[in-house]
Amino acid sequence: MSIIAAGPTRTDEIDFDYPMRHPLGGDAANGMWLSDTEPPAVDTEKLRNGRLAKLRAWMVEAGYGAVLLFDPYNQRYATGTRNMFGYFLRNSTRYFFVPASGPIILFEYPQSYHVSAALDTVSETRPSKLVWSSVSGRDGETAGPFAAEIADLMREFGGGSNKIGLDRCGHLQAVALQRHGLEVADCQGEILAVRAVKTPEEIRCLQISMAGVEAAVAAVREALRPGISETELFAVMYGEVIRQGGEFIETRLLSSGQRTNPWFNEASGRRLRPGELVALDTDTIGCFGYFSDFSRTFRCGPGRPTPYQKMLYRMSFDQIQHNLGIIKPGMSFREIAEQAWRIPPRFVDQRYTSVMHGVGMHGETPFIAHAMDFATYGREGVLLPGMVVSVESYIGEKNGLEGVKLEEEVLVTAIGAELISRFPFEDELLGAQI
Repeated sequence: MSIIAAGPTRTDEIDFDYPMRHPLGGDAANGMWLSDTEPPAVDTEKLRNGRLAKLRAWMVEAGYGAVLLFDPYNQRYATGTRNMFGYFLRNSTRYFFVPASGPIILFEYPQSYHVSAALDTVSETRPSKLVWSSVSGRDGETAGPFAAEIADLMREFGGGSNKIGLDRCGHLQAVALQRHGLEVADCQGEILAVRAVKTPEEIRCLQISMAGVEAAVAAVREALRPGISETELFAVMYGEVIRQGGEFIETRLLSSGQRTNPWFNEASGRRLRPGELVALDTDTIGCFGYFSDFSRTFRCGPGRPTPYQKMLYRMSFDQIQHNLGIIKPGMSFREIAEQAWRIPPRFVDQRYTSVMHGVGMHGETPFIAHAMDFATYGREGVLLPGMVVSVESYIGEKNGLEGVKLEEEVLVTAIGAELISRFPFEDELLGAQI
């Protein structure tokens, strides 16, 4: 199946000099400019309402009266809100009550109630019952009032259902909800399945996010020189991500020389030497909270790449191109695993953990394992149009001098795969023009 370039919904037509607005900022004509870092190229109201409609359609089908969202990624998906994102990744203070129909109620962190006030997806904001209760050792005291309030909302807005989904919650809170007669279900996996197929507006966000992150990787490539440290290069990338309107980078996967083998060494103070490889994985939360995930390997000059470096790079490139070429809608995850590029035996031990994985607001469903790992990590499923996946490769032999990491992000279409990542490969490492 051929790989096709993205069509007219790409960012090529976006005027980046046009004044930019925050998605919560309302109508610019009314003077509600809140930010200059997020492009106005997406209908954010349509983006929010489209995601919420998908979530609620699943809730009705699955019999949920409501879901209680603690995961800030799910909160953003359902409502478009963001508040101290990194803090709430580890602290379950902020939560949303989202019924299958009816008002969405935000239980917010103290003194930050105004942050989401402009959004039409939030009907009401109340003080959180769980503020600092865990760090203060008071979960036993707060679980009861928390559960009583949620039970009252279920009786009023649950449509007669007592089934409530929790994406992330402490044991004490879940048990307290059960004591009020609610049927508590872990819905994280189900929500990820809902999120797997993207709306047109989400695809637009992913494309815009990618354009900014590609600029950050270009800045890294430009900064390569002997003597610069891995952390300095990572700072170049992070700084450009922020300048482009991105939000944060989930990992620090940038390494050089011997530290490129095995993969997953994060950026250190090590300084580059001439002729070494430098590999990175973007793992970036960019525009409107959408993930950009591609990988590239460069070479620090001067001089020319060694035959060994070129062999590693060519194998990784061939793996990526082969696996891109087999993508088509309706293909099962097991079929992909079985038809994926066969890794030569000397590189099997240090293979990347997946053939490809889903991309959305972060690395998402599906996770498609190699055939040899399918029984351990794989799951059954089917590629659908509208899914976005990153196709992975790492080539490095055990105790080898260096390794190569490459990765592409693509949209699954009705006819195959459409590239979202556009960053060029290294001609000098391929040994020929692509």
